[in-house]
Amino acid sequence: MSGEEGAAGVLAAERAHLGEAREALRRMREHAESLSADAAGDWVSAQILESLLDQRVRALADHPDTPLFFGRLDHAEGDLPDTVYVGRRHVHDDGGAALVLDWRAPVSRAFYQAGPAEPMGVARRRRFGFRGGELTAFEDEHLDGRELGASRLLTEEIERPRTGPMRDIVATIQPEQDVIVRDDLAKTVCVQGAPGTGKTAVGLHRAAYLLFTHRERLSRSGVLIVGPNRAFLSYIAGVLPALGEVRVDQATVADLLGGPTADEPDGRAALKGDARLVNVLRKALWLHVNRPEEGLLVVRGGARFRVPDYEVRELVAELRGTTRYAAGREALARRLAHRVLVLMEQRGEAPDDRVHDAVARSRPVKALVDQVWPKLTPQQVLFRLLSDADLLARAAKGVLTEDEQAALRWEKAPRSARSARWTAADLALLDELGDLIERTPSLGHLVVDEAQDLSPMQLRALGRRCVTGSATVLGDLAQGTTPWSARSWDDVLHHLGREGEVTELTIGFRVPREVLDYAARLLPSIAPGLAVPTSLRPGRGSLTVRETPDPAKSSIEAVRDLLSREGSIALVAAEPDIPALSSLLEAESIPHSVLTPDDTGSARVQLVPAPLVKGLEYDHVVVVEPSAIVTAEPRGLARLYVTLTRAVTSLTLLHATPLPPHLTPTP
Repeated sequence: MSGEEGAAGVLAAERAHLGEAREALRRMREHAESLSADAAGDWVSAQILESLLDQRVRALADHPDTPLFFGRLDHAEGDLPDTVYVGRRHVHDDGGAALVLDWRAPVSRAFYQAGPAEPMGVARRRRFGFRGGELTAFEDEHLDGRELGASRLLTEEIERPRTGPMRDIVATIQPEQDVIVRDDLAKTVCVQGAPGTGKTAVGLHRAAYLLFTHRERLSRSGVLIVGPNRAFLSYIAGVLPALGEVRVDQATVADLLGGPTADEPDGRAALKGDARLVNVLRKALWLHVNRPEEGLLVVRGGARFRVPDYEVRELVAELRGTTRYAAGREALARRLAHRVLVLMEQRGEAPDDRVHDAVARSRPVKALVDQVWPKLTPQQVLFRLLSDADLLARAAKGVLTEDEQAALRWEKAPRSARSARWTAADLALLDELGDLIERTPSLGHLVVDEAQDLSPMQLRALGRRCVTGSATVLGDLAQGTTPWSARSWDDVLHHLGREGEVTELTIGFRVPREVLDYAARLLPSIAPGLAVPTSLRPGRGSLTVRETPDPAKSSIEAVRDLLSREGSIALVAAEPDIPALSSLLEAESIPHSVLTPDDTGSARVQLVPAPLVKGLEYDHVVVVEPSAIVTAEPRGLARLYVTLTRAVTSLTLLHATPLPPHLTPTP
């Protein structure tokens, strides 16, 4: 038998196994669909069970264009099964025998980490090539001490052109990525990832892994993915469902804290995002607790019970600042009631808990508590702080300078807290106040992407949401584009309130080396402390830099030329230039969609404002007038670095004005 005949036979056998696995998955799904929630004991239980069954059915969906398995492990002699197929989800036959093992199962770890030096019990690793859902090729790696060459199938999968949303990388996870993915739930992991290193995908796969490994615990406490904008969340939305995880919430910071209704200058927003505001807010809140000037008089029947003013002051002093504001208010009512019950007992009465509760809810106690310890909302406190110069001065004494206090105050205060229009920075302050008043519920695990762009106060808001859990923190200090962007991950973790390890990913798999090297020229100016990233893809001919008298017109020509090639296309420019470019595309009858903060659109050609390109990826990127992107915002060089590193096949720069000095051709 020739080698080709032998390969054809192997391919036929593997296709037969794929067919068997797909048929088994269909039966698993039909069984799940046949289950009924009618067996539940009550209506509430029935609703919960029905929801769980619906989720089970969705998790068992078979996507015909997605390979059900992508690898196989043949084990040497030992306790492990002779052959294991590794895929996106577990599939078993009617007898319970595994046809495909979930990539997150412990035995599947060897698919990603086994090598000649440490075979982990594996004699042979087989990778499969697919086109759509059809198995088209296979490739064997023998882990018998021989040096492994580059995997052709792995390279082809990494370089495969992309259109539409982000897809999973479960078939191509590298050993250093897998270590992060499988780290302990209890640990907070921080990933500094250069462009194209897969940090976002690593974070998403880590969430999927933790849900698989700690299903019961995290199904109760929850997992949340936090991204920079809705467009980014739309881009990544399909990754976890493709891995069988349909119970993961995704949100932006604005979704968590409430959408802003007003804008403000960057300098003022940066001041509000400063961690020093924590002490200002705390003091401002507790300044609302007033010094008791009167005692308490409670009349029950014909008896009068009086708690003198000095005892009330002692109770307030004991509670003030030692608990959350709302809890302290409730505790004051209970302690006042307790003092009354002591007086009743001294008179020979025998009051019980019902009497205690009645006294705590009585009109005299409620009136005194309202006068001394008024009920407050975060909006009321922040409204007064930003509009009352005296309160701000008292709260900020020794923390903020007079100039900083003046910068914080409203130039024209709204009529009331209800009519106030809050900014994004205000929302983080309101969340801080909300937690000072009442405890914020905590999740089991939080994944935060683009964390370098969050202010200290925003990070504190996120940290409160995983105070009893853990976090995966993702980002790139070189891609920080906000006025308050972090300069170190130690600062980020500190404000998040977490201790964690920082892992740096510097080897890129998607961005061509020629493109990445060109963009890296900006690093000495924007993030001099970071290691220069490298790419495994040479990408010769992937970079074009061209001076042209009319960059806008030339960009339309470039897009038309790229339409003859495979893959997605992004036309990126400074935000003010987007309408004119859209008109040019329409005039040339080129279908396109304009990226907005809430929508990535579905067209193959995307017109992308530079501030929204972060976290996204396109096969071909055309950048119009780089200098305009740089001058459009204070950290424009960082924004340009982000823009240049979105391309995974080709990057074209078109300019009429001189390029930034960092990017001018070397003589």
